[in-house]
Amino acid sequence: MGWQITGGEVLTQDGLAEGRLTLEHGVIGTGPGARHLDATGFWVLPGIVDLHGDAFERHLAPRRGMVADLGANLDFVEGELAACGITTAWLAQFWSWEGGMRGPEFATRLARALQAADLRLDMRMQLRLETHMTHDLGPVCDLIRETGIDYLVFNDHLPHKALETGRKPPRLNGSALKAGRSPEAHHEMMLALKTRDPEVDSFVRAILRALPTLRFGSHDDDADLRDIWAGRGVRISEFPVSHAAASKAQDQAVIMGAPNVLRGGSHNRGSVSASDLVAEGLVDALASDYHYPAMIGAVFALIERGICDLAQAWRLVSAGPARVMGLEDRGRLEMGLRGDVVILCPERRRVMGCFAAGRPVFLSGELAERLN
Repeated sequence: MGWQITGGEVLTQDGLAEGRLTLEHGVIGTGPGARHLDATGFWVLPGIVDLHGDAFERHLAPRRGMVADLGANLDFVEGELAACGITTAWLAQFWSWEGGMRGPEFATRLARALQAADLRLDMRMQLRLETHMTHDLGPVCDLIRETGIDYLVFNDHLPHKALETGRKPPRLNGSALKAGRSPEAHHEMMLALKTRDPEVDSFVRAILRALPTLRFGSHDDDADLRDIWAGRGVRISEFPVSHAAASKAQDQAVIMGAPNVLRGGSHNRGSVSASDLVAEGLVDALASDYHYPAMIGAVFALIERGICDLAQAWRLVSAGPARVMGLEDRGRLEMGLRGDVVILCPERRRVMGCFAAGRPVFLSGELAERLN
């Protein structure tokens, strides 16, 4: 079914302009559209592309130990994403020694549920692989090939300084509880993983050789780590913690968290401000991190601070992340591209409608009442 969206201001490369937008056969077209939607007073924008979000966890396991039917609850994740204007989303899921919802068993369940789900949004998995899981090369590669995972980010959450100095790791009791282990067993496991330090480089390089078509990223880089990851061929720097790290990644890709922009700085003391990096042109894409609504909030924050205009700010949540992932079919409202569209009320900063591949996923309030 085709749609014709009229009356709204459509975002072009240069800014907002009055116009109409037709969706037909899943893409932006030229026909009259079988159904009409009056977007007067609203902005018509490209769908948001979110490269890293983990807010899905509260839908799949609202409390520790309460893990519901993953397939059914992905519908609720889809609903929240659409209400936030996100039409392409990577669910950031760990494969980690930390256990529980971060463990390999849960990652496997989620990847298979996502593969089997009947969804309108383009929802994928970003696999966050802990670097010291060096004995898991086979299972990781098997899961990626079986379920079509296309994005892997390397993480290292071992508390190296504490383990090296014989101190108690921070938050040991809480992390042990989440993993279903005693604090003593959890600590012993960390110490055992620490002995694998010499294996990490060969493990990472084996992953890259085995999965040459994937996009690879690293997480929380400082300047030295960015050099190491670049030397291994990892071209995406996700949430670098310093200006120097972001600067070193400029022939690659830098992703920063939208909550960092929205709140004016990182939660991690001493880490760089995403807004400052955006102002210097060092950021290719923003990601929702732990809060899906932060994507739109960050856009308005950048505009209000005089850092970007609307076209520039929206590019950081649409065309920019699409380009990072090599998706040339979305992120812009141009003829022949995917019909991923967000209809936004600028005064309320609220998504009124969301279309994915030309199909409605979310219609709300006054916009839904105008439908004919």
